[in-house]
Amino acid sequence: MSAPTVLDKPRRAPLSAGFNRLWSAAIASNLADGLGRTAVPLIATTLTRDPALIAGLTAVTYLPWLIFGIPAGMLLDRVDRRIAMAVANTLRFAVAALLSGLIATDQLTIWWLYACVLLFGMGETVFDNATTTVVPSLVTRDQLDRANGRMQSAEIVVQNFIATPIAGFLFAVAIGLPIWLTGSGFLIAGLLALAIPAAAARGFASGRAEDSEGKALRPSFGAVVSFLIHQRFLRNMIVVTSITASALAFAQGSVVLLLLQTFSVPAAAIGVVTAAVGVGALIGALTSSIFVSRFGRGRVMFTAVLVGGVGLLGVGLTANLFVAIGAYAIGAFGVAVWNVPWGALRQAIVPSDMLGRAMGIIRTIGWGLTPIATILGGFVARIDLRLPFVIGGGVVVVLALIASRLLLSAGTQVPQHVNETEGDAS
Repeated sequence: MSAPTVLDKPRRAPLSAGFNRLWSAAIASNLADGLGRTAVPLIATTLTRDPALIAGLTAVTYLPWLIFGIPAGMLLDRVDRRIAMAVANTLRFAVAALLSGLIATDQLTIWWLYACVLLFGMGETVFDNATTTVVPSLVTRDQLDRANGRMQSAEIVVQNFIATPIAGFLFAVAIGLPIWLTGSGFLIAGLLALAIPAAAARGFASGRAEDSEGKALRPSFGAVVSFLIHQRFLRNMIVVTSITASALAFAQGSVVLLLLQTFSVPAAAIGVVTAAVGVGALIGALTSSIFVSRFGRGRVMFTAVLVGGVGLLGVGLTANLFVAIGAYAIGAFGVAVWNVPWGALRQAIVPSDMLGRAMGIIRTIGWGLTPIATILGGFVARIDLRLPFVIGGGVVVVLALIASRLLLSAGTQVPQHVNETEGDAS
């Protein structure tokens, strides 16, 4: 018998064509998000220099998840998710057109900007939640980490290395220009979403029990809540991620002013700095699934949270721009590494026919405190713009140590509700 060759090595099955279509829609939407998330805070600095008002703008981006996250999840468990994604992004295109008109006619105020950001966020709760809930129907269970890593890598590359630097330069040319491109990106993403396979985009799982009239039985909202309450690991992880998200929001709410005033970064270069930080996030997203395969999900998740907190601390403790960027990149690396296995765990543990509502609940709880945390961080930033990073990073580090046992147990969680053959939709 001849010795095995490189050609005999088994290859990983490629991700489905249906997933690639979803990925394309996500790329277009991420491009729009990246342009908007850079342009909007810069536009706000032309209207006010109050750290609390700037942080309040960031808080408003999370507010829709608090007030509309659960209804969005309920909607996505009932309707064709492709249509929901298309409608949501069409509405976001309309909001971008409104914002551009206000800028062109010199009618924009900080309060109009708040309103537009709130409406952008309402659409985001539908589009992003739909993206997450469709993934498990397009890939097999053993591909979830890889699929989530690819989605997050695309988000980081598009937002940090393409959209964000471009937005900074476009803003320097004309403040309304990046907003027009933001709206165009949303519209294109909505159209691309319609190409996702219909079977994967249904809000109803196949193979479910049926009633006497042959209609599929959908778990009640109470059943979804009961599942999340009684799934001990998931319940505790929701608490941990909620506190972590709040600490991150507390730290970063006034980051634009930190760069502009403390580190004297020109407005046109904000996107370049953000792209530099994004290098860490990209490396984390690309390597996370490899780390999970080699070291186990639990060890990776614990280390990732700890690294994320240390990175934030570093930003707050230095007066050197380049050290701050490096520390921020390390923190972004930790957050990106965390997001991939945490996303895969949620998708694998929660049954597909309640995933939309479950994700709405999880994100509502997880991001529910972030508007308050962001505003509080803004008021603290009035004392010193670096102080929120010190406090937020410290909270994350302490939380990682306190929750170490829970985080390390992530590798022992065996999903029981996911069919190994799911994900064949093309």
